[in-house]
This record gives sequence, structure tokens and C-alpha cells, in this order.
Amino acid sequence: MPTTKNWVAGSRPRTLWTAIAPVAVGTAAASAQGAAAIVPALLALGVALAMQIAVNFANDYSDGVKGTDLNRVGPDRLVATGKATPTQVKRAAYGSFAVAALLGIALIVTSGLWWLAPIGLVAIIAAWTYTGSSRPYGYSGWGEISVFVFFGPVAVLGTEVTQADAISWTGALGSIGVGLYAVSLLMVNNIRDLETDAVTGKRTLAVQLGDLNARRLFAITVMLPTVITVIIAFSHPWALIATVVALPSLLLAIAMRVTAVVSRMPLVFLGISVVGLVYGILLAVGIAL
Repeated sequence: MPTTKNWVAGSRPRTLWTAIAPVAVGTAAASAQGAAAIVPALLALGVALAMQIAVNFANDYSDGVKGTDLNRVGPDRLVATGKATPTQVKRAAYGSFAVAALLGIALIVTSGLWWLAPIGLVAIIAAWTYTGSSRPYGYSGWGEISVFVFFGPVAVLGTEVTQADAISWTGALGSIGVGLYAVSLLMVNNIRDLETDAVTGKRTLAVQLGDLNARRLFAITVMLPTVITVIIAFSHPWALIATVVALPSLLLAIAMRVTAVVSRMPLVFLGISVVGLVYGILLAVGIAL
């Protein structure tokens, strides 16, 4: 029987900033339009957190039953280690998706934007089929694009439009920066697991690019958000406070380039988690000011 500690670990708390950052930036973009609202913001945050947790449990279940997690070098997974049965983890994923759906419906009712319902449905389907279908697109190199779209533009602009009933260039640009940091987080795992993924048939983007090119792409994804911030600063000067992550991002890019031992990857993963969260919060504050 899995313990509470097992379930918390299985939800992968270090990834939850990818839900917090876009909602913060989206709410700030709405505030810049004079339309920030606490209830839609909280509902959007609930949807984002529930979706991220659902994705984590869904991936744990799907990779576990396929056997692709048996030789991984990262943190233990619930199914692969036998800490929880596949059925228990699948139910946890379904339950998290249900919470996200209910909060999403509440957000749609509150905002009156019913056209968001199909987008929410697509997000749930994309989250499950990332690893959960007979032909998971996460195994074919499309994971980074999906993460960018749903944890960047969809999350940021969805948050903004439910409060301001419009999207802005500020929100659109901010969504790119937030989305790129989310992509970099996924890339840490995929670069770390490159060899074992290749053996098990997972053709992730890192596998297709090769180790060196994947690390180069990682460097681009962690450095471009600073460029985005400078562009935003032309209309929101206080956004420049988010450029404090430029040096840490550069150091992470260098660390990824020179780190040959996969056991050190958790430090890079933690670094991205901290930098991505700080970037999202500071960018949000800068836009709101």
C-alpha cells in the first residue's frame, strides 16, 4: 500500500512550478490591462496544478506498464518500483484529470468563455496520449512541442483571457519565456535518459538529435527567455527584474554542456525548477508594476 509520502513524491513536486509560473504571468498580463480578478486566477491555478499532477501520474502509469521505467536513473516511479499498483496510479491520474476538468468548467462558467471547453478537452487528451496511447507522441520526439504549447501559450493566455477577456502582446511574449523554461525541464530528463530511452525504443527529441545537439538546444531554451524579457521591458520596464535569472541560466547551460555523469543531472533539474519559478514570478511582478 503506497504511503502519503509515496503519493507526494509520485506527484513530482519539483515540476509544479510549471503550473504556477504561467498563471502568475497570465494574471499579471491581465492586470496590465486593468482586469486582474482573484477568482479566475485561483481557478486557473487549480486547473494548472491538477493537470500537471495528472500528467505526472499518467506518465508514471504508462511508462510503468510498458516497462520503459525499469532501468531509468532518475527518481523512482511508483509503478516501476512496485510502491503502487498500476491500477492505483491510473486512478490517481484519472482523479487529477477530473479535478482539473471540474475546476476548468467552473472557470469557463465564471468567465463565460465556452470556446475554452474544447481547448481543455484537447489538453486532457494530449496529457494522456503523451505516453498513454498505443503510439505515444512523447516517444516520437513531440514532447517538447506539447510542453511548450500547453505550459506556455495555452496556460498563460488562457489565464489572461479569462480575466481580461482579451490577450495582449505582453502575455504572448511572456508565454514564450515561461514555455521555454518548461521545455528545458523536460529536456534535462530526456538528455539524462537518452541512452536507456534509445534502448527501449523511446525516440525522444534528445535521442533523435543526439547528445551534443540536445545539450546545445537546452542552452538555447534556457537563454532565450532573457531575450524575451528585454523585449517586454520596452513596454514594461520593471520586467527587467526578471533578467536576474540570466546568469543562473547561463551557468545551467554550461553545467549541462560539461556534465557527463547522469547522477549529477538532478542538480541541473533542481536548478531549472528554481530558475523557472523565479523567472515566472519576477516577470509577473515586473509586468504588473
